Amino acid sequence: MNNIEKFKEIPLTYSLMAVSILFFLISSIANKVFKAGVLDGYAVVVKGELYRLITSIFLHSGGMHIVMNMLSLYIVGKMVEKLFSKTAYLSLYFISAFVGTFLSMYIHIGGVAVGASGAIFGLFGALAGFVFVHKDRLGGQFRAFMKDFGLLLLINLGIGFAFPSIDVSAHVGGLIAGIVGGYVIAKNPKFVGAYVIVSLLLLVLFYNYLTSLYANYIFI
Repeated sequence: MNNIEKFKEIPLTYSLMAVSILFFLISSIANKVFKAGVLDGYAVVVKGELYRLITSIFLHSGGMHIVMNMLSLYIVGKMVEKLFSKTAYLSLYFISAFVGTFLSMYIHIGGVAVGASGAIFGLFGALAGFVFVHKDRLGGQFRAFMKDFGLLLLINLGIGFAFPSIDVSAHVGGLIAGIVGGYVIAKNPKFVGAYVIVSLLLLVLFYNYLTSLYANYIFI
């Protein structure tokens, strides 16, 4: 199988990886790009720089950070991309990322963050949602998956709590959004539109809440 055929198998996963790597290389050379794109709650909520919700997903804080995230994205992304439609895959990826970033802005007022971890946890959650819907058909494979899922979840959360620089809130937010989305879409692929619309409406409501929250916070 040549490289073109490999790309055609999971084009979205490879494309997301390529964009992330490109952003990392550019931001490593030009620090201004990194500073302008990080998830900064004050800049997003108070100054209205909503573009940071997207740019922060593709930025990473260092070589180890992007290597671990891209490896994780490749492992879980190729599985999710084969189970869901392209529309569903992208919806799960970005909705999970947004939920993770919004929860991060709520938990860490005044802090900054970067990385695709929320989105990647969302894909992993989507996989869990899909497997749960089809648990009867999967039989023993379902129990094996849930065991591995629980173990991997505990390990990742443990690592997150062990290193203060890792934003566990984004992981948790992305995971929950992914599980819900994966379950709903696995039940009926036509529900992807409803999942996106309801998620965006909830995010808008939460954004309005963050606006009032940040208005009462003094930034120095």
